[in-house]
Order: sequence, then C-alpha cells, then structure tokens
Amino acid sequence: MKKARGGRPNKLSVEDTLIMALEYFREYRTYFHIGGSYGISESYAYKLTHWVEEILIKSGKFSLPGKKALLKSDAEYEVIFVDATETPVERPKKQRNWYSGKKKRHTVKTRVVVDKKSRQIICTAFSKGKQHDFKLFKESKLAVLRETQLTTDSSYQGIAKVHEFSLLPKKKRKNQSLLKEEKIFNRMVARQCVLNEQVIGCVKRFRILSERYRNRCKRFGLRFSLIAAIYNFSLG
Repeated sequence: MKKARGGRPNKLSVEDTLIMALEYFREYRTYFHIGGSYGISESYAYKLTHWVEEILIKSGKFSLPGKKALLKSDAEYEVIFVDATETPVERPKKQRNWYSGKKKRHTVKTRVVVDKKSRQIICTAFSKGKQHDFKLFKESKLAVLRETQLTTDSSYQGIAKVHEFSLLPKKKRKNQSLLKEEKIFNRMVARQCVLNEQVIGCVKRFRILSERYRNRCKRFGLRFSLIAAIYNFSLG
C-alpha cells in the first residue's frame, strides 16, 4: 500500500490489508483481535479497514446497480423480490425509534431488492427498527417499470396501489379461514420468495450484518451495500 506522504512503511501488503478487512466483515472479531492476528495495533487495524472500504467504493466495481436501474428498459428486470431484514444493534440513547416489535430488540432495518433472473441485489434502503416494512418501501420511493413483476411477502399489504403488477400472499381475514385456493396460492408465492431469503442469507454470512452491530450505525448502510456488491461480484 502506498502513501501520498512520507512516514513509516506499512507493515501489511495491499493483499493482506484486503484480507484483513474481509476477515473483519466475515468473522466480526474486535479490531484488537484482528490486529493481533496481523501484528498491528487496534487503531491501525481500524484505519486500514476504513481505507479498504473507501478504496473498494471509489473503484466503482463494488457498487450496486441502484434503484434508477429499475427504470431502464434495457435492464430486463422481469421479476424482482422486495423484502426487509433486521440487524440487532447496541442499545441507543434514544431507544424508542430503534426498538423492533417483531424482533423484541433494537435493530436497524434494511430493505433489499433482488433480481430473480441474475440473483443480484439491485438496491438497498435503511431505517430504524421501529419503522414498518411497507412504510420503508414507500419512503425509499422505489419506482419500478409497469411490466416488472414485484413479488413480496404479506407485510406489504397495499403495495398493489403503488405498483399494480405485484404478487404477494393472501392475508387471512378476521374470523375467517383462508380458502383452499388461497392456501395453494400462498404456497406458490412462498416458494418464489425463498430465492430472496437465500440471497439475504448469503449476505448475512458476513457476521457484521447478522450479529449485534457494535459500531456506529452511521456507517452500517455503507457496509451493507458494500458487502451486497461483493456478493454480486462473486456471482460473476
């Protein structure tokens, strides 16, 4: 790794620095333990990890297509999946907006859009854990071509008003059971949504996104999107 100015020579090569940063994302050990494995200090491990993040983002090869790609006619997104996942966080000072009633703990919520054909993650959006999945979808102002099928789960009731060509499970009515045909339909939708869950599961193999997030939440979105882009890159 080169420096713009003089100073002490770097102890790690560029390759080792990259591997160290990926190990931090994958294993989510503390900077103290990661640095100890490479013979550097805790603070230096922190600086190098941030340096790798910035370099990968600036390279342009580890960026998501973005929500604007959904409006390009040549993108050929025939079917997309929309889902939200949550990552536990340290208890914040202002707890109310971070507390997820679903997870019964403080979380940060991530909306993920996946292309069925390529299995790539197209774009992401983030909010505090209290916010409802559908509200996050509306506030992120995700626009989709009319002919693109949008498939999601039952937490997105009312999405047909936003995008007519939507596919989601039938919700059980009050004091009434689902009809046999509706149950069959729900199973069909659930089988399709498995792909989205598998993609999210691949990304959350990086323990920094699945375990309790110990860092400041301001950088969480950047890291989630970067890891999602690394996942896309691995698909070839």
